[in-house]
Amino acid sequence: IPLDIYFEDNDLIVLNKQKNLICHPTSKNEDDTLVNALLYHTKHLSDIQGKIRQGIVHRLDKDTSGLMLVAKTNEAHIKLQEDIKNKKTIRKYLAICYGIINEDEGKIEKPLVHYLDKTVKMNVSNEGLYALTKFKVLERFEGATFLELKLETGRTHQIRCHLSYIGHPLINDDLYGAKAFKTGIFKNLKTTGQVLMSYYLSFTHPKTNEIMEFEIKKENYHPDLLKVLKLLRS
Repeated sequence: IPLDIYFEDNDLIVLNKQKNLICHPTSKNEDDTLVNALLYHTKHLSDIQGKIRQGIVHRLDKDTSGLMLVAKTNEAHIKLQEDIKNKKTIRKYLAICYGIINEDEGKIEKPLVHYLDKTVKMNVSNEGLYALTKFKVLERFEGATFLELKLETGRTHQIRCHLSYIGHPLINDDLYGAKAFKTGIFKNLKTTGQVLMSYYLSFTHPKTNEIMEFEIKKENYHPDLLKVLKLLRS
């Protein structure tokens, strides 16, 4: 598995994760994961969360691509996770959802809980954990909206579930109701899962205290995102 590394030093790695890659081994997939690729690349990964999740500071879904932080030491891992918890880390995503969102910007503040035991799917429920997603409209099309989203909390499937809850599931996110929207130009649109990409990451370096900032440039956007934008703009 090739790694698209944007930055690496003795403490951490910033990489652009491809789609169709899970972050760490599971009972169903023990080998083809990001952790396996990282272990092949380096002997130095934090193991504070056990062998299975070595280095993984925060996760991206299997079919979400983009920027991710990996810790090489336990000290870096603790510091980076604390900063995420204390909202010092900025994580922004680009997404295209079905339907037109009228507000130029807004927030979705709804608690999330696992839909059923042992499934990954999430559901909005008052029993759930606090979750806050902020959004900004970048462009509106006929039947779709191009968004920038900022995670204030990092729950499983947070963006996907929140957008589905307000009636605007991500394009081709079948787990969260996209099938109902597949008409017209979207009918035969093929992508690798949902159209969602982590494109911006800013954090404080755990050793040097330097503010680190990374952004995926337009020409390097995931092909799915470029493909859908091209279709919508035509």
